[in-house]
Formats: sequence, C-alpha cells, structure tokens
Amino acid sequence: MRTSDGETTEIEELLHQAKTIACRYYILTGRPLGVTGEVAEYEAAQRLDLKLSVARTDHYDAISMTGERIQIKGRAVDPGDRYRGRVSKIRTDGEFDSVLLVLLNKTSLDAMEIFKADKDAVRLLLDRPGGRARNERRSPSIMQFKAIATRTWVAA
Repeated sequence: MRTSDGETTEIEELLHQAKTIACRYYILTGRPLGVTGEVAEYEAAQRLDLKLSVARTDHYDAISMTGERIQIKGRAVDPGDRYRGRVSKIRTDGEFDSVLLVLLNKTSLDAMEIFKADKDAVRLLLDRPGGRARNERRSPSIMQFKAIATRTWVAA
C-alpha cells in the first residue's frame, strides 16, 4: 500500500518493524515470535489484491474481488530449502473457497511464493488415508500442499 505520492503507509512501516524484530528475536532465541500468520495475510493481500477479513473471522482470512473466501496459511522457510516443513492446521469444517500458502523468507519474513488450492482439493488431500499429521492434525506437508495447488505469485 502506497500513497499517491509514493510514501509508505503507517501499516507498512509497522509491519516492517515487526518483521525486523521477529527476525532478530529468532536469531537470538532460535524461536519464532509468532507473527508469521499476520505477516503472511498482509503479504498475500498486498500481492493478490485481497481484502482482509475482520480478525478472528471463522474459516477464512480474506475475500477476493470476486467474493472468494480464502484461508491464508504462512510458513517461514529457509530460501535454499523452501519446501520442507508443514502447513499449519487447515480448518475444513466451515465455509471457505480456497487456501493460500504464503512461503516467507525465514531471515526477512518477505514473501517468496504463494500457492493456491481450492477447497475440494484440500479436503481430498486431508481426508486421504495417511499419517496423523495430515489426517488428525489437518496439517499437510508443504510438498503435499504444493502438489494440489497452483503457484499464483513468485518474487522477482
């Protein structure tokens, strides 16, 4: 979000500060600060022209210009090994149309790639017989999600 004269908005400034603090915290402690989800939602909204929902809206985080209800999941990853790890829990018991996975650079929390999967593909993946992480925790691996999704954005 930029103003008409190109200045950064206050939200972008705050988000930049939060990302900087979160990265420093991770370097010092080896533990995430817990802002990945919020950063991922904002990054997806900016890059895909989405309107973020009110905080704590059940089953979706944003709405597209066509009215599509979208869950947004974020994962901070190593740029050299970005497809290792799991997607956080995907809730499939409510109303939503698709899920976005935003891969963030672990060292900067800047978006690197965004993948999108529709709800039917997500439900099929999570209901397919397999391990506890995917079936019970509703947490597929990044590679499993990527296999059913389409890359909708990539950093230049």
